[in-house]
Amino acid sequence: MITIIDYDTGNLRSVANAFRRLGVEYRLSGDPREIAAADRVLLPGVGEARNAMEKLRERGLGDVIRSLTVPTLGICLGMQLLCKHSEEADTACLGIFSHEVRKIKQASGLKIPHMGWNTFARLQSPLFKGIAEESCVYFVHSYAVDLGKNTLAVTPYGTDFSSALGAKNFFGVQFHPEKSGMTGETILKNFLEL
Repeated sequence: MITIIDYDTGNLRSVANAFRRLGVEYRLSGDPREIAAADRVLLPGVGEARNAMEKLRERGLGDVIRSLTVPTLGICLGMQLLCKHSEEADTACLGIFSHEVRKIKQASGLKIPHMGWNTFARLQSPLFKGIAEESCVYFVHSYAVDLGKNTLAVTPYGTDFSSALGAKNFFGVQFHPEKSGMTGETILKNFLEL
């Protein structure tokens, strides 16, 4: 069973609707036992890092997520929470990826938050099977993840940032595959095949 972690942080419905469109069964759950027993896990998220981490801790989900051995995908804030630390409210995160999450630097002509369609490239994962370099996906974020050893894809916005991460069974995407048309749908299908 695919389990979408429910911890009161936004975009659950849009992720659930994406799986419904794919004809895939899923459940929304904040129950540690159901999450631990899942075949695939998604950690979505929209909002502020410290608040989201507090909600995970309140539900006893931090250790559960760290202990997962099945394919697990963090989306947007969910990917950031899989990193070691976020500048947003100086938040210690789950530490699965060794990366820092930093405020996007204001640059000439760039708006913060980074919102809308942008490309991603240097694709290095089965998650991106069948997807062309420089394909467009949909972003909404004010914080971004540094490039580093877990980077699986890169997006330019003033400077380059990690638009996807991976380590062992854990994956993360900064963009919203559920809002990224056929490219996003392909990524979700690839995730189900991992």
